[in-house]
Amino acid sequence: MDDVTYVATATVELMTRGMNCLVKNMGIVEAESFIAAIQRERFDYTKWRQEYFAQDETIDSFLTKAVDYAKKL
Repeated sequence: MDDVTYVATATVELMTRGMNCLVKNMGIVEAESFIAAIQRERFDYTKWRQEYFAQDETIDSFLTKAVDYAKKL
């Protein structure tokens, strides 16, 4: 078996790609609101992901749930 080396993505690149993904799928206003909600609240992403994200879920369904969750905060 070949050794596999993981090279971490630079933080700036990761943040840029993440923001681009949010804006593309949610629009700039909802993307900013989503980020603000995460920063504002005590937020355990791992717990939230386990409760609200199914492995076979579509991106549209996931985004709807994410927005609904953010509105509850």
